[in-house]
Amino acid sequence: MDGRRRVRGTPTGVRTVRAGSRKAPAGLFACPMGFLVAPVGCLLAAAPGLLIGRVQPILPLLAIGPLMAATFLGARRTFFVSCWTILLALAAGLGAGTQLSAGFAVRWGGLLLGCACSVYAAWQRGRLRERLAEAREVARITQEAILRPVSRSLSGTHVSTRYHCASRESSVGGDLYDLAVTPYGLRVLVGDARGHGLDALRTASDTVTAFRELAYTAPDLATLARGIDSRLYPHLAPEDFVTAVLVEFGPGEVRLVNCGHPAPLRSGQRLELLEPRVPALPLGLHPEPRQYRVRLQPGDRLLLYTDGLTESRAPDGTPFALLTESALALSEPTPDGALNALYERLLAHTGGPPTDDLALVLCQPTGVTAPVRV
Repeated sequence: MDGRRRVRGTPTGVRTVRAGSRKAPAGLFACPMGFLVAPVGCLLAAAPGLLIGRVQPILPLLAIGPLMAATFLGARRTFFVSCWTILLALAAGLGAGTQLSAGFAVRWGGLLLGCACSVYAAWQRGRLRERLAEAREVARITQEAILRPVSRSLSGTHVSTRYHCASRESSVGGDLYDLAVTPYGLRVLVGDARGHGLDALRTASDTVTAFRELAYTAPDLATLARGIDSRLYPHLAPEDFVTAVLVEFGPGEVRLVNCGHPAPLRSGQRLELLEPRVPALPLGLHPEPRQYRVRLQPGDRLLLYTDGLTESRAPDGTPFALLTESALALSEPTPDGALNALYERLLAHTGGPPTDDLALVLCQPTGVTAPVRV
């Protein structure tokens, strides 16, 4: 954000920023010439009366200038424009030999009231803009706490994440991911809350919170999935749910539980989707998931993703070729480079930013993964 200033005193040590209300927005009115636009509007409004020598009827119309200034400028500049308008009205009235009368006083009162209201409106707009900037910054910090970007090795597995939100007003949507180094090994969650907007964000936050609370104590992934489901169910609407896949890395293998989520993709000597043998319902619908195991060879990679990848379409409606494009992208030497290449291929296919939220998590074992002793 331009024109931001730092504010200290946040409890977590993160410094929030606030947009200054005195800085004009970019564009015509951000430059000094912006002061001339509102006065020109005053002159245009006053021109008919000045040409015919009648100033009194057009006095209220001079308030157009301050109103225009309040729409685009700050309170201080609107005040200057209002003063300029009043001086213009005085000069025009004196030049036309205006006589004092009740009608003249009423029109002058209307002009002064319009100028005062314009300054007040500009001041209020500046305050609202500042509060909106603060709210957006708090939301950004909160969203980053929900979805922490990761690119590091944890318990013998390198994990890289990417998140792309389709909404311009937010950096986090209904897609989610999280990970935890537990006594049973590294556990990873990737999910997708039904819907969009604040409701989906709230459901995603509740899912991540439940995972963080239960991941360290649940003896297996099936128990963990049922525990998250029991935490979510009381807070979900009847039609809401969360598709999710839970992953646990062990020595030479990976254990998975899939609750209605797109199957993970294993890349190595061959490329394959790790479909569950017995499908399970999404979280929030009382699933009965079963854990299954897959062997991992040295150099294998495991890609976890949301349906923002599989349901992307080209302008002509062609779906994204997941296996083909992933095979090319995952051949990159580093996990971060592989995720970047995959997202670039997605953008090239869709011809623009994705229309749905997208979460990508790439896991690559770097050594022998052993559970941490309790």
